[in-house]
Amino acid sequence: MNSQSPYTPEQQKFILALVRTTIKDRLTGIAHIKEREAAPKYLSQTQSCFVTLHKKDGNLRGCIGNIIAHEPLYDNIIHNAINSAFHDPRFQPVSSVEELNSLKIEISVLTPMTPVSSYKDIQIGKHGVLFKLGRYQSVFLPQVAHEQGWMLEETLQHLSMKAGLRPDAWKHIDAKFEVFEAIIISE
Repeated sequence: MNSQSPYTPEQQKFILALVRTTIKDRLTGIAHIKEREAAPKYLSQTQSCFVTLHKKDGNLRGCIGNIIAHEPLYDNIIHNAINSAFHDPRFQPVSSVEELNSLKIEISVLTPMTPVSSYKDIQIGKHGVLFKLGRYQSVFLPQVAHEQGWMLEETLQHLSMKAGLRPDAWKHIDAKFEVFEAIIISE
């Protein structure tokens, strides 16, 4: 769990349990019967998040989230847990409680986006990055470049390719960047 989190250890445990229980309830069919509990106050603010699932070997199993907040964090966590487990187009849906039990859960709660005037203002390991060029865009969470061992220019190349563009598209005069930070809560 994140030692610099604004969430207490108990709150972090609750958030992780919320993700795991949401996915488990969907797998077992309880989700449609279960009465929804009230959201704790610390999860009632409108805030964006990503829910990431990793296999035991560290490989990605699912990651879905949003960069623009449009609902309370509690609801956002639930929706992204379901989408990460069952609707990430890169993977088959999580198929069993046994598989779920073998997965590691990580939640990234995002701070608001801040435009930067130059790509040189991006700090790898601290900032997540939203890259925009015309109708194309892509995003990496703050931990992605660090985990991959990428320096700034390599990160921007991967963002360009993730957006469906050439690796050097980030150098285009109309390229725009926004940065954000993430509060990471993980098992």
